[in-house]
Amino acid sequence: MADAVTGFDIAEQSGPGHAIGRVTTGVTAFVGRALKGPVDTPLVLQGFAEYVRLFGGLWQPSTMSYALEQYFENGGRTAIVVRVANGARPPTITLPTNGTPLTLVGLAPGSREYLRASVDLDGIGENEEDRFNLVVQRTRTPDSERIEEQEIFRRLSVQPGSDRPVATVLLDSRLVRVRGEVPRERPLRTPARRAGLPVGYVASNPDGDDGAPLTDYDIIGSSQRNTGLFALRRAPRFDLLCVPPLTRTDDVGLATLMVAARVCRDHHAMLVVDPPAAWTTAAQAVEALKPWPFRSEQALMYFPRLVALDRVRGRQEVFASCGAAAGLIARGDAASPVWGASEFDEPVLRPTLRTATTIEDGERARLAQLGVNTFTTVRPLARRPVSPRTLGAGGSGPADWTWLAARRLANFILASVEEGTRWIVFQHDRPDAWARLAAQVESFLAALEDDGAFVGRTTAERWFVICDERVNPPGSVAAGKVNLLLGFALARAGDFHAFLVTHQSGASRVRAVSVNRLATSGERVAEEIETAILQGIALEA
Repeated sequence: MADAVTGFDIAEQSGPGHAIGRVTTGVTAFVGRALKGPVDTPLVLQGFAEYVRLFGGLWQPSTMSYALEQYFENGGRTAIVVRVANGARPPTITLPTNGTPLTLVGLAPGSREYLRASVDLDGIGENEEDRFNLVVQRTRTPDSERIEEQEIFRRLSVQPGSDRPVATVLLDSRLVRVRGEVPRERPLRTPARRAGLPVGYVASNPDGDDGAPLTDYDIIGSSQRNTGLFALRRAPRFDLLCVPPLTRTDDVGLATLMVAARVCRDHHAMLVVDPPAAWTTAAQAVEALKPWPFRSEQALMYFPRLVALDRVRGRQEVFASCGAAAGLIARGDAASPVWGASEFDEPVLRPTLRTATTIEDGERARLAQLGVNTFTTVRPLARRPVSPRTLGAGGSGPADWTWLAARRLANFILASVEEGTRWIVFQHDRPDAWARLAAQVESFLAALEDDGAFVGRTTAERWFVICDERVNPPGSVAAGKVNLLLGFALARAGDFHAFLVTHQSGASRVRAVSVNRLATSGERVAEEIETAILQGIALEA
C-alpha cells in the first residue's frame, strides 16, 4: 500500500519461503530546482498533475519542471522527485500574543509557499491559560479556499514542562516549526477577517524566497545530511536518474556527473545524461566526445537536444533531452521486459517534440561508436538501426556494458536479488539457510532463463549460484555477514559476469568480482569458480 504522507510503497519483504520478486523498471528519479515543495525529500509521482500540485508546475528557472513534463508526455509512468535549493528561505507566520508573538516558520522554502494559521480556544478551560488549539494550512494561492494540506493540533501549551509543549508537538508537523523562543503567553484567538466567517486565519508573511540558481554543490548535496543526490538513499527503488541542467544555459559539471554515476551504481540504476548545450550539431558532438572526460557504464546519453513548446513563454524553445529520453525508455519497459525489447527498436519521439538538429545516418553511426544514442521522430524503414549504447563505450570496462540492454538487465537482476534476499541476515550463521538462499536465487534465475534472458545452450552455460562455506568462511560469519556469489552470461555462452552479494545487519552490498570471465564449458566453470574462491578473488575487501 502507499503511505499518504511520503507516497512510498510499503510492502512485506521477501523471506526464505517467498520467491524473489522482479523489481519494477522504468521508474525515474529527478533531482533539481522546483517552484515549491519539500526540499531534499523524495516524493513519488504518477503524473505531471501531481508535480503541479506538490512542486508548483512549470517554472522558467526550473529545468526539472520541463524535464518532468516531457518525461510524462513521452511515456514515463512513475517519477521520484527530489527538490534542491540554493539559499531559499521559507515564509514565517506571526501569531500575536499579549506580549512577544509566537513565530512559526515553514518547512518548505519559496515565495509560492502560501501558509496560514488559526488559533482558537474551543474546549479549553478558563483556568488553562497556557493552552490553545492551532490549525495550519497550505493553500494553492493567497486567500484561497483551495486547501492543499491541513494540520490540526489541539491543547497545545506555551509551558515547556507541559504534556504538549508547542515547540515539541510541532516537530511532527509537515508544514511548520516554532522559530525562536516560545513566549510566556499563549497566542490570541484569531478573529475572522470578514463578518459571517466562523474562523479567521493569519496569513504567512511575504518573506519566503526562491533562492539563487543551483550550483553543482547544491545538486551533489551532503552524504552526512542526506541532501541533494544523497537524498535518494531514502527513496524507493528507481532504475533511471535524471539531473537536468543547472539553468537554461548552464550544464551540470563533471563532479555532479561522477557523483550521480556513483549513486546509480549503488542503486543499480542508469544515469541519463544531457548532451552539453554547446553540442548543437552532430559534427560538434563527435569532436567534443573524443576528449570528453566523463565515461561510465552506468550512464547513457541521447543526442540532440529537443525543441518543444514552452507553455510559460508561449513559444518554441530548446530543452535538454534527459526527461524525454527517460520517458521513451519507460515506455519501452511497459511493452516488454528489459531483456525482451528488440535492440533494433529505436525510440520514437511523441509529436510534441522534435530534434533540435538533423542527424545523417553516418553521423548517427559515428555517435553510436562513441556511446551516444540518437532520437528519431519516425520509425525507420530502410535505415539500418543502431542498438542503444551506454557511455561506457570506448572505456576500460567490460565490452558487454557497451550495450544498454545488457547493462540494464544486469541492474535488474542485481536489484531483484539484493532486495529479495535480505531475510538471510537473521539466519546468517546457518548453512541450511544458505542452501535455501541459493535455491531461492536459482529459482529466480531459472525463471529468467525460461523467459529468454540469457544466452547459452544449457543452464551451466547461462548462470550459476554459490552460497556455501567457500564464500562464507568463519571470519565472515563471525562478522555477521552472508555472501552469495552469482554469475550470468549475457552475450556469450559460459562467459559470466560475476557478482558477490553481501548482506549484514543494516547494510547490503553488491560487488563485481573477477571470477570465471573466460570460461567456455561447464566443467571449466566449476573448476575456475572454486579456484578463484580459494585464491580469495571473490572475497576481496
